[in-house]
Amino acid sequence: VRVDGSHWLSMREALGSLRDRGHDVVVVAPEVTLHIKPSESFVMKKYSVPYTYEEMEKEFKAFVQIAFEEGSFLSRFLKVYEGMRRITDYGISSCEHLLKNQELIKYLEESKF
Repeated sequence: VRVDGSHWLSMREALGSLRDRGHDVVVVAPEVTLHIKPSESFVMKKYSVPYTYEEMEKEFKAFVQIAFEEGSFLSRFLKVYEGMRRITDYGISSCEHLLKNQELIKYLEESKF
C-alpha cells in the first residue's frame, strides 16, 4: 500500500535501523512518488502506474491550498472531501497496478516477501 508522505518519512528512519542491524530491506513503490526515493538502506522494487509525477503533485498542492481558502464551513468541507477522494484515487490506482504486475508479484512470492 502506497505510503507516500509523512508515513514514508517516518518509515524511512526505521528501515535504516533495520539495515544497520543486518536485515535485507526491500521497498515496493510505484514509479511515480513524491517522497519515496532510492537509498543505500534498501533495495527498491518499482512498478508502473497510469499517472505522472506532475499530475500527482498538482493534486496534492491543490489539496494543501484548500486550507488557506475562505468560505463557509460547508463549502470548505466539500472541497476537502473532493480533494481527499481524488488523492485516494491515486492510492487505489497504485494498489491495482501493483496487484496486476505479475512479474513483481512473482518476485515477492518467490522471495517470501
